[in-house]
Amino acid sequence: MKSSKVFIVTGMSGAGKSQALKCFEDLGFYCVDNLPVALIPSFAGQLRTSRHLRQTALGLDIREGRFLRGFADAYDAFNKHGVKHKTIFLDADDATLVQRFSETRHRHPLGKNISQAVREERKLLSGVKAKADKVIDTSRLTLGELKEIISAALELRRSSEMKISVMSFGYKHGLPLDADLVMDMRFLPNPNYVDRLKKRTGLDRPVGDYLRSKPVLKTFMRDYMAQIKRLVPLYVKEGKSYLTIAIGCTGGRHRSVFMAHALAEELSRSGLSVSEHHRDIRK
Repeated sequence: MKSSKVFIVTGMSGAGKSQALKCFEDLGFYCVDNLPVALIPSFAGQLRTSRHLRQTALGLDIREGRFLRGFADAYDAFNKHGVKHKTIFLDADDATLVQRFSETRHRHPLGKNISQAVREERKLLSGVKAKADKVIDTSRLTLGELKEIISAALELRRSSEMKISVMSFGYKHGLPLDADLVMDMRFLPNPNYVDRLKKRTGLDRPVGDYLRSKPVLKTFMRDYMAQIKRLVPLYVKEGKSYLTIAIGCTGGRHRSVFMAHALAEELSRSGLSVSEHHRDIRK
């Protein structure tokens, strides 16, 4: 009989937990939202024996009064019953969370002023976020992009297999909250100030040719890619299953896109499981 596997979906209020659970449901998972933590031990036992609960997504958040104390109990219960589990933490920047609550006029679970509640919740959940297997920044994700990221996470079949996400971003649009490694490409000349390249992106050949003409880039690319390849086995050895590499430039359209695409291609050629995403390329 196949062993059960559960994804614990948690994170900041307003970061998209309900949407994430809907994505899991579309992917064939049995989803339970905000189960009282006191019921988790018995639920874990059901996961071990039921044929219908082999793949489950469990939504937990701070609405549950004993959430913080019960989160550790949930881990213990799943381990006791031999249920494989991974935690996905959904996050978004403070401004986005405040805007979402303001637009929907929903009350924050912690009450109080929304901005104050978001700051307090972030502090309360810092420990949970630190232990998460995957952090997803939903600040600028569409529902389709969120489903794509979750689908990629589900492709993991072995603990030794790492899923690498390479993304480009623009610093003026904010740092991605889910990045494990960040590289700044702003040491290169900006194609945005070259008239014939301004409206193009780092995926276009003229932009790539322009950047490759800079002597510093060849040495940098060789050294940086070699460093990433050396780091991946070390992360795998420490039990990390997901790695998000974020590469930034000023606007997120030229230099970071070029480098993220080149890195994703190189890692794919090395036999690694890689997805590529350009967060700010259309801005």
